[in-house]
Amino acid sequence: MNRFAETVSAAIARVTGAALGPYQSAIVRIGFGATWLMFLLREIPHRTELYGPDGPWSWTLARQLIDTNGAFTALMWSDGRLWFEAVYVLAVLASALLLAGWRTRTMSVLFMVGVLSLQNRSVFVGDGGDNVLHLMSIYLVFTRCGQVWSLDARRARREREAHARGERVTDRVGPALWAVSGLALITVTAAGRFHSAWTIPVLLWTVWAAQALWWVVRRRTRSAEPRILLDVIANILHNGALVVIMAEACLIYATAGWYKIQGSRWQDGTAVYYPLHLDYFSPWPALGDLLSSSGTMVMLVTYGTVAVQVAFPFTLFNRRVKNVLLAVMMTEHLAIALVLGLPFFSLAMITADAVFLPTSFLRRLGGWTARARVLVFSRDPRPEVPEQRTPENPEPSHVGSTP
Repeated sequence: MNRFAETVSAAIARVTGAALGPYQSAIVRIGFGATWLMFLLREIPHRTELYGPDGPWSWTLARQLIDTNGAFTALMWSDGRLWFEAVYVLAVLASALLLAGWRTRTMSVLFMVGVLSLQNRSVFVGDGGDNVLHLMSIYLVFTRCGQVWSLDARRARREREAHARGERVTDRVGPALWAVSGLALITVTAAGRFHSAWTIPVLLWTVWAAQALWWVVRRRTRSAEPRILLDVIANILHNGALVVIMAEACLIYATAGWYKIQGSRWQDGTAVYYPLHLDYFSPWPALGDLLSSSGTMVMLVTYGTVAVQVAFPFTLFNRRVKNVLLAVMMTEHLAIALVLGLPFFSLAMITADAVFLPTSFLRRLGGWTARARVLVFSRDPRPEVPEQRTPENPEPSHVGSTP
């Protein structure tokens, strides 16, 4: 009984004492930010046909659908061309700044607003990768994804060095972002523009109020207890969101695999053969013909895909097998991007898979990136490591928790 109590106590301390998986959450932030950013930049010439006033799915039709399903999209606040362009630019900027890790708490919210606004405006545009991005943009709001590999981490390191020298650090950007965000929320709410269900508006207001509380506690209170309490809450939210992201990835592969087992086209190999001969999915027809010309290759790809997807959730109990299957699945998604011409779908799925990558590999990846950056820009190669709770430092870092 005592051993069980000690195990439970240690688990609770681990969940509440630190934001786990700092490198995994950072790679998810970078991956989805890059995926959405590259997609938006590529579709700039076609943006009005996809999500704007020139699309076949008109603003009036979208309005009728939104009134029915209660989805959130800022593009329903006005049908003007200027407003559409402003939302599109906001989505691009939020993606770029989230990718760089600048004010990740605020940028994760704006990133979610951009993703939901564009995707819910034209629900018939997109593929499975867009659905993954849609969900992950919401989960990222709850994570502390700026602990490493971010401008937030670099700013926090410089603030700690300044405090160690006895210098006073003043943050004017954070309060300014909070004030602008609050003004926008008040304006939209007072104008009655929230036609969606209550979840997204409540989430936006909660995050905005939490930022104010966090700033007041950090800057205006001398007692350590309120800061520790808020830090524990933030860690629980982060760790819970990370578990949800992992569960979502497992659910995607499990359902996809089991549905494939039940389909006759995956039993006879036609599910792989026919897409290789569709013009829409054939950026390299010669490559598709080469792959489909071998019955053995089609059989291996068909049954290998089903086996890997069904088995993956169970391999999480064995680290070595899990890492092997991760490499196989990422290679498969790279092949899909090349052969079928679905780069953004593949990049979204690779990013979702990356949450399971081992920390040791991610740290080495960060080290290689830092050395490459030194060679190109001649900057400081020291990796940014999240600050940990120690006897000399009883308060953990608040990186990624400011506006």
